[in-house]
Amino acid sequence: MAIKISKEKCVGCGICLKVCPYDAIDLVDRKAILNEKCVHCGACVESCKFVAISSSSEETAKMDLSGFKGVSVFAETKGQGLAKVTLELLGCGRGLADKLGKSLYAILACEKAGDLPAKLIAHGANEVIVIENSELSEYRTAPFARALTAAISEIKPEILLIGATLLGRDLAPRVANRLKTGLTADCTGLAIEDGTNLLLQTRPAFGGNVMATIVCPNHRPQMSTVRAGVMKALPFDQSRTGIVRNVKVNIKPEDLSVIIKEIIADTSKKVDLSEAEIIVSGGRGVGTPAGFKLIEELANSLGGQIGASRAAVEAGWISHDHQVGQTGKSVSPKIYFACGISGAIQHLAGISGADYIVAINKDPEAPMVKEADVSIIGDLYQILPLLTKEIQKIRKESLR
Repeated sequence: MAIKISKEKCVGCGICLKVCPYDAIDLVDRKAILNEKCVHCGACVESCKFVAISSSSEETAKMDLSGFKGVSVFAETKGQGLAKVTLELLGCGRGLADKLGKSLYAILACEKAGDLPAKLIAHGANEVIVIENSELSEYRTAPFARALTAAISEIKPEILLIGATLLGRDLAPRVANRLKTGLTADCTGLAIEDGTNLLLQTRPAFGGNVMATIVCPNHRPQMSTVRAGVMKALPFDQSRTGIVRNVKVNIKPEDLSVIIKEIIADTSKKVDLSEAEIIVSGGRGVGTPAGFKLIEELANSLGGQIGASRAAVEAGWISHDHQVGQTGKSVSPKIYFACGISGAIQHLAGISGADYIVAINKDPEAPMVKEADVSIIGDLYQILPLLTKEIQKIRKESLR
């Protein structure tokens, strides 16, 4: 949808400014004018009493695609380091770039880059685009959107990958709107189509019951947000070489409408399954909330995290932040224990990044049993206590 404002009909009443949820309209010489924050939601169209604002669904002219080359990854940071999803996207982007025979770019927006460009190169990037600015010390939508848009305009990649994190899900649609291109969110699979070299972007739809593959043939870059824990990071290789290029971006006053005065750390205990190396998950077969006590004991003995299937979460046995699967969190632990989980396709897709899967289930025909590297057929109420006891014994002996 395209929004247009008629200068002839606009009387400068200012009503549209008040209803716009994105602060995307300015009043200049008593005439309403759209700025780059507009996402074409249409709220202003309905508010205008003078029919000065209209919307159109006409398809815009095709973009000239000839100048777009290569694959780019937005390098999200966490604290003073790189977020895990950044390394995963570099691994995925490296494969896509090699398939296309093009370069892989990493775009780093921060206050001080330090040694991060070298780490990005060691994990697969050919070139790192560094944007250093004091206004990029903490994440705010507008400054980061301007920085990333400027970098994309500079290097003109044909593909842009962003992690489907809280930050990425906020940033990606703003950047896509500024670049006038499409965006496929929450992808779990990416590939290059033979013949066309289009990016095939696969994501779950209709609650995970359908896997949709989407292409963006007429606009660039082809943008995707990708779930954490789905892609595999490349090993750190210090012998890799690459280029570091600095790009200057002018952060404008209108980008600073949000001012961060203080950051208060959340000290409450949070489950971070995306970073876990060992996950012990329970499903419908656990039977009751009390059954998760066995899951917890095994997880603690292994130094792992507690996961759950959608069925267990919907039954109210454990909170949603433990949910694994396409409608929860995609994970890539070294070992994944699936206890009493039948193995619906949505759950299997969410653990596709696991190195090793252990299934504990009564049903030898369960999909999870067939998918697992090791399966233990039996009652989890008998197996888990024995397994926990044996692991605790081994760990005690190793400390002697």
